[in-house]
Amino acid sequence: RENKAKFRKYDEIDKAPEEKARGITISVAQNEFETDARHYTLIDCPGHADYIKNMITGAAQANGGVLVIDASQGQQEQTREHLLLAKQVGVDKLVIFANKIDLVTDDEMLELVKEDIKGLLEKYGFDKNSPIVFGSAKKALEENPEPNEPLGYYQSQIKELTAKIDEHIPTPLLDEDKPFLMYIEDVFTITGRGTVVTGKVERGTLIPGNEVEILGMGKTKIKTKVTSAEIHNQILKVVKPNLSAALLLQGIKREQVERGMAVSKPGSINVHKKFEAQVYALTKDEGGRHSEFEEGYKPQFYFYTADISGTIKLPEGKKTVNPGDNLSLTVELIQPVAVEANSTFSIREGRKTVGKGIITKIIE
Repeated sequence: RENKAKFRKYDEIDKAPEEKARGITISVAQNEFETDARHYTLIDCPGHADYIKNMITGAAQANGGVLVIDASQGQQEQTREHLLLAKQVGVDKLVIFANKIDLVTDDEMLELVKEDIKGLLEKYGFDKNSPIVFGSAKKALEENPEPNEPLGYYQSQIKELTAKIDEHIPTPLLDEDKPFLMYIEDVFTITGRGTVVTGKVERGTLIPGNEVEILGMGKTKIKTKVTSAEIHNQILKVVKPNLSAALLLQGIKREQVERGMAVSKPGSINVHKKFEAQVYALTKDEGGRHSEFEEGYKPQFYFYTADISGTIKLPEGKKTVNPGDNLSLTVELIQPVAVEANSTFSIREGRKTVGKGIITKIIE
C-alpha cells in the first residue's frame, strides 16, 4: 500500500520451486519488494541448509537479514542456528521481527523477549542494539482498511519493519566502488613494449598509470604500474568490472608473473594458504563423486584462475563426507593464493567438479 510494499500470505512467499544453479539443485524462493528508498530481493529457503548451498554456489549473497522470532515462544534452537548461519555467511546487519504478539497478553513478557533477543545477538557477535519490531504477520493480513483510510496497527508495524531495514542495513558497495581486483588468465610478451597480463576484472576500476600489486601462487609480491589497458585491441581509458582486459605492466619480466596471480589495488588483498570454509559436496547426479571422501583428502582447489592442490581437515567427530553433505571444514593449500573471506572456489578431482565452497574464516 504505502512504501510500494504489498502484504502477501505466507503460502505465497513460501512456494520454493526447485531451481538449478550451475547444475546444482537448490530449493529457494525469491520475492521482491520496494520501499521509497530501495528495491529488495527477499531470499527465503525452506531450511538453512538450502541457503548455505545457495550461497556456496554463488546463487545468492545477502547484504542483511531479518530474523523472525515467535514472541509467544521466545528463542528456539532454530533461532540460534539462523544466527550462526548469518555469521558464517558474512551477514553483519540484522533487523529482528518479533512475530505473533497477538498471542502475548502480558506486556512484561514482551520486555523479557526483547532482553532475551539482545543477549542472544551479543552472544553471536551482532549489535545488541539492532532494531526490534513487534508485530503479527497474520493480523496484518487480516486488516483491510479502505484505500484512503490509515493503516491498521499491525500493518503499520510491517511498515515500521521496512523502515528499520532501510535505516539499519547499509547500501552495499557497487563492484565499481570496491578495490581493483583481476586474476591473471594468461601472460604474454609484446616485443618492444613489455609483459601483458589478461583476465576478467572481478571488481573495482583502474586507470592506466595506476599502481598495482601482483601476488599469489607462491611468487614474490610485485609492485608496478599499468601503463596501458586494452580490450579487443581497443584502448581503455578506464578498466571496469566484468571486462576481460589486457594490461601492459611496467618493467615486469614474463617469468615474474603467471596464471592464478592477482592484480590488485596495493594493500587491498593478501595471500593465504589455510582457511575455514563452508563446503557442499556435489551428488552423483550433479556430476560429483559416487562415494564419500575422508580426512586428508587432497583434491585440486580452483579460485578464479588459480588451480592449487590442498588437503582437507574434517571437524572433530566427522570421519567422512558423503555426496550431498554440507559442512564446515579446514583447507590447507600447498602454496598461498590471493583470497579473502567470502571468496568462492570449486573442488575438483581430475576433470570432475566434486564440490563448491566459500571461505568463512582466514587462518593463515
